[in-house]
Amino acid sequence: MAADISGHSETSEDLNKKSPKVGPIIIARHGRPALDRRAGPRLGWREYKDWWARYEIGSLAEDQVPPEALKKIVEDCEVYLASSRPRAHETAMKAAPHAEIETSDLFWEANLPPPMWEKVRFLPKTWNIMARAAWLRGHKLDGEGKSDAELRADKAADYLIERAQEGKVFLAAHGWFNRMLRPRLKRRGWVCVRDGGDSYWSYRLYIPAE
Repeated sequence: MAADISGHSETSEDLNKKSPKVGPIIIARHGRPALDRRAGPRLGWREYKDWWARYEIGSLAEDQVPPEALKKIVEDCEVYLASSRPRAHETAMKAAPHAEIETSDLFWEANLPPPMWEKVRFLPKTWNIMARAAWLRGHKLDGEGKSDAELRADKAADYLIERAQEGKVFLAAHGWFNRMLRPRLKRRGWVCVRDGGDSYWSYRLYIPAE
């Protein structure tokens, strides 16, 4: 047992009540964007590069309602975070309309630079796949490369754990970047106990390993 300055002995129960709760961390993917990657027309690589730039600054599609499970699990968080991209920030605001959301470019999606292939045209969803594959192999055009994104993900994981010392954390971010956080949190001693996948509005729940 420990004693305070008045000489009063504190029980373990008293100490536990005073100890701040660490985590958990809830990481969600944003809702469905207004710009549809499945829609035409087919684009050349330069047109897709412009499409991706518009996607990055675009909002959510209208009239979306967050899943009740997501709203419920984030309603009592101490910390509310989001990527500063509009689709992620809007997702956080819809999931937690009562909260003050802190935004940061630390949580932006990883770059999607298209291969510079001439004389071919694809739908954005196809370019997305090919751009991610090229990016994983070192292609970056004029954007962030894989190694820089990995360093950013390390910083993001550390920051989430730091904020989790304040209590329950909610982050609304992006599909691929959220995947990048998963192994980094694991290496830092956090366990994914609820894996909702990578669809729009999905989330994962992480807790400290015992």
